[in-house]
Amino acid sequence: MCGIWALFGSDECLSVQCLSAMKIAHRGPDAFRFENVNGFTNCCFGFHRLAVVDQLYGMQPIRIKKFPYLWLCYNGEIYNFKQLQKQFGFDYQTLVDGEVILHLYNRGGIEQTASMLDGVFAFILLDTANRKVFLARDTYGVRPLFKVLTDDGFLGVCSEAKGLINLKHSTSLCSKVEPFLPGHYEVLDLKPSGKVASVELVKFHSCKDEPLHAACDTVEALPSGFDLETVKSNIRILFENAVRKRLMAHRRIGCLLSGGLDSSLVAAVLLKLMKEININYPLQTFAIGMENSPDLLAARKVAAHIGSEHHEVILNTEEGIQAIEEVIFSLETYDITTIRASIGMYLVSKYIRKKTDSVVIFSGEGSDELTQGYIYFHKAPSPEEAAEESERLLKELYLFDVLRADRTTAAHGLELRVPFLDHRFTSYYLSLPAELRIPKNGIEKYLLRLSFEDSNLLPKEILWRPKEAFSDGIASVKKSWFSILQDYIDQQVDDLLLEKAAEKYPFNPPKTKESYYYRQIFEKHYSGRSSWLPHYWMPRWVKATDPSARTLKHYKSATQE
Repeated sequence: MCGIWALFGSDECLSVQCLSAMKIAHRGPDAFRFENVNGFTNCCFGFHRLAVVDQLYGMQPIRIKKFPYLWLCYNGEIYNFKQLQKQFGFDYQTLVDGEVILHLYNRGGIEQTASMLDGVFAFILLDTANRKVFLARDTYGVRPLFKVLTDDGFLGVCSEAKGLINLKHSTSLCSKVEPFLPGHYEVLDLKPSGKVASVELVKFHSCKDEPLHAACDTVEALPSGFDLETVKSNIRILFENAVRKRLMAHRRIGCLLSGGLDSSLVAAVLLKLMKEININYPLQTFAIGMENSPDLLAARKVAAHIGSEHHEVILNTEEGIQAIEEVIFSLETYDITTIRASIGMYLVSKYIRKKTDSVVIFSGEGSDELTQGYIYFHKAPSPEEAAEESERLLKELYLFDVLRADRTTAAHGLELRVPFLDHRFTSYYLSLPAELRIPKNGIEKYLLRLSFEDSNLLPKEILWRPKEAFSDGIASVKKSWFSILQDYIDQQVDDLLLEKAAEKYPFNPPKTKESYYYRQIFEKHYSGRSSWLPHYWMPRWVKATDPSARTLKHYKSATQE
């Protein structure tokens, strides 16, 4: 996890512009480099490094003797760089996994490069010999990327929007800063002036398609067919493989543990594999919640079962409320459920950074979208519509849960790893018949739970624990986190302000005092950029006015059963 930043064709002095690059310094606390491009005095790269692999040669932009005309700035991890080296006979000059991008590009161009990368990534690749700039982002947007391109060809690229919004230029940049689409690459021509012109934007991978890199995966062809035992076995094999490949790190590994199914499965498989490869330190797991909250109690049970070194962070109401503004600034969104869930994750990440030496943090993001884990999936009109909704959620992850997971951890210089969003695992799960993937017997994620039932990885009551939204599970059963927030905000927003909300904020107008409060803070930092959020996250097929699972009729806390 790092922070990348680049400008092409700047009219302003680069030493002034590079102040914007410092807005993302939190993403890479270990080192910073600012480098001009030879022959293009108005083009430059900025890089904030979190050193996870190759402590000696890991600085960026990466340039190697073999390809002196290529410049690479990337944020991410490429898990199959060794397999690609073996398959194509690449001669690496560093231990940096991202070096493979240069070799792939030289061998087969940008399309093959993006398609063959098994990992999470956002990158800027400059080819001065052919006068091209390439941008690319992984399938689910696990690693963030924003860009601004003016009519006169000035291009700015950054890991977070905050590194672009104050750039100086002769024409206005305000409305043009936008997220770069996941699963796409863009080709731009570089003119002698340093300005660029976009040539094409190409979608190189869709979540349903088996990725091109599957051909050189460590797990080869799986048994075909949809009989239940085969499917369960394949799910276990691919999930374990997803966790295994993410063990690539020279820094200490930890795991977020809410006590829900997803993070518990990740933690259990992670600890098992760490033992197998003789990692000689205990796995640290981290839970946050109010005293005796459902998440804390469940996480304690899981930690005891798997034998992790468990840390609990007690959330107090005041601390959570005080964090709201810095959380919204980090997130760059005003989405209600994203902000609610981010407060706990932001505070537990702050604890990890200050109190421990864990840097590479595993988490359970992506499972709810992939395996139909949200409570409202019980109301899906048909298995086919549930499958379509699952795909929609996966495509929008970069606006919601993946955004939350990245920004809350990156704000404290941590690197997040999300095995549920492994390309091979997700494409297999989405290839299964729709009927197999829906909730059954009143239980969501039924197939995933069933697949691990005989593994003894988790206690049965955790494996079959009902869904808790992260923002609800951290609070007590009597009073959920969202109602605590609402009680506080009710005192902060006047009724009259809410009545006139649609006039003040015509795009995505706030309907509640809580959403108005968040919007005010967002506009304070990112005025006029409400289009970054195309719509609020909200359950489907139910007449919901609030995104919390606890407002749905189906919801029933485990403690009330």
